[in-house]
Amino acid sequence: MFNTMRATRDAYGETLAELGHIDPRIVVLTADLAGSTKTSIFAAEHPDRFYNMGVAEANMIGTAAGFALSGFRPFVSTFAMFATGKVWEQIRQVVAYPKTPVRIVATHAGLTVGEDGASHQMLEDIGNMRVLPNMSVIVPSDAVEAAGAIRIVAAYDDGPVYVRLARAAFPVIHDEDHQFDFGKAEVLAQGVDVTIAACGLMVSVALEAREVLAADGIAAEVVNVSTIKPLDRETLLASARKTGVVVTAEEHQIINGLGSAVCELLSEELPTPVVRVGVDDRFGQSGDADALLAHYGLDVDGLVAATKQALSKVKG
Repeated sequence: MFNTMRATRDAYGETLAELGHIDPRIVVLTADLAGSTKTSIFAAEHPDRFYNMGVAEANMIGTAAGFALSGFRPFVSTFAMFATGKVWEQIRQVVAYPKTPVRIVATHAGLTVGEDGASHQMLEDIGNMRVLPNMSVIVPSDAVEAAGAIRIVAAYDDGPVYVRLARAAFPVIHDEDHQFDFGKAEVLAQGVDVTIAACGLMVSVALEAREVLAADGIAAEVVNVSTIKPLDRETLLASARKTGVVVTAEEHQIINGLGSAVCELLSEELPTPVVRVGVDDRFGQSGDADALLAHYGLDVDGLVAATKQALSKVKG
């Protein structure tokens, strides 16, 4: 179904280096992981504005806040486990609370970190970030959208932003000229029977699952919710109103992630049956990325089964 596979972290590194030639205020900080986060590309082209802080993530966040308060536009990057878990207190105190425009771009989120195992498979980062006042949260659906998101947040000075990227390559679903629309969900495919609202790599899974469901006479509407916060209430409510049942899909805990955000919205505005697809209150484990997705029900078969389960709630 998809012809091109590309990692969102690759798009990040290339776009960031490109933007460095345009905006001299951009500075980049990493915690000894420039190669893995692809910030090494920026470092090679703009060595005077690149800072390897070593394995000192808390200092990295504080330094980035200082840069932002001094008129720079800092990007900080490390693995999602360290970027949102190890330094949550520093992010809360010197970034979110004072609404400091620091751009936290984390790679290696989710199960697709693969063989690194549970210690590095961050499945709680969306929750950790969306709970913070003033923090925006973006989870690009592919490399094209990741590049577009980085261009937008590079010029965004109205508070901090968290961008969640992956280690693994996954399908590119957008044309190269696609324009990322910050704060807006994107209806990728129309349907009348069920809404599948997804983020990150699960968007491509949702599009594949839609084809399988169509063969069974089920018309699924697929919504790319790449901005988790602020949530596009209008688009999600319109889709749920049309279909009457919603499935959410994310490479994250179903607790306090996209599924929770959608449930919060619908429970207050439009009570609707929802089935959340994600990791259900478990840690990850070491293994091949694709095998892990299948094991946790985050592949096409798992999403199709969950969607049929959701439909059974309304049809009996």
